[in-house]
Amino acid sequence: MFLLTGNRCSAPQTADFTNYYVADMQKQIFRLYPAPFAEVPLSGLYLQHRVFTLGSPQKPFVYANFLASLDGRIALEDLHTGQPYLPKSLTTPADFRLFLELEAQADCLITHGGYLRALAEGRLGNILQIGTHPSGADLVPWRRQQGLAPQPAIAIASASLDFVIPDSVRTHRQQVFIFTGEGADPDKVTAWRKEGYPVIFAGRDTLVEGRRLIPILGELGFRSIYLIAGPAMLDTVVRSGHLQRLYQTITHQLMGGEAFRTMVPGPELGPAGHLTLRTLHYDPAGPGGAGQWFACFDNQ
Repeated sequence: MFLLTGNRCSAPQTADFTNYYVADMQKQIFRLYPAPFAEVPLSGLYLQHRVFTLGSPQKPFVYANFLASLDGRIALEDLHTGQPYLPKSLTTPADFRLFLELEAQADCLITHGGYLRALAEGRLGNILQIGTHPSGADLVPWRRQQGLAPQPAIAIASASLDFVIPDSVRTHRQQVFIFTGEGADPDKVTAWRKEGYPVIFAGRDTLVEGRRLIPILGELGFRSIYLIAGPAMLDTVVRSGHLQRLYQTITHQLMGGEAFRTMVPGPELGPAGHLTLRTLHYDPAGPGGAGQWFACFDNQ
């Protein structure tokens, strides 16, 4: 899929930024839907959804989470390099906390080779493990109390197969599955398999397709699958009919920008893209003084 931004792959990397995230744990927000209107705590908001109980290996529960401005930008593009980036004004501690709550409920995370390359180069922060950010430290015992594995498995979608597995994945003993298309370089496929990583074909040519990826993950025993990849993967999973729920933070700002990325890059979706609002919360103290909505949509 892969855009590296729009769904929090640009996690905080500096000590000051980490402290900024920790400072927001007692935040209160407002429930707008469903009624009645009420002031509720941010912490635990998405844990209450218990998405980890909603799927089965026969029908995994697949959910995604994106961050966008009012004019639909999930990232801007550097006009000189062509690389997407997430403007700091779009990110907030509250949004990141909710990202971590959703991650804590996953059996498996879907990421991609582009993110792993950026992580190896130090351009993005590591969001592949539960409890490694101070604002999510409480999620480690929470996950254990629910009977979940200590860490989620990782499914890497990659056409090029050019990436590095981060040391943190081995340290936390996470299962890793590499997915690519049938047209992938056979030498690279062999090289990854020699290193002990399963390489599974889930698409024609070199691209990974949602219609094949999700059933395979179900066959591997995963029930709750969190899509932390970018818009291309969201596009293929939606079109295949496998996305059950979309979480979206919408910041109340018009971002503009001559070059930008949006959530779905493909052709018109039609009825496949019709969603139903499940919950809506309002945070009046969002980025730069603007508010933000935390929306949850069902796609069933």
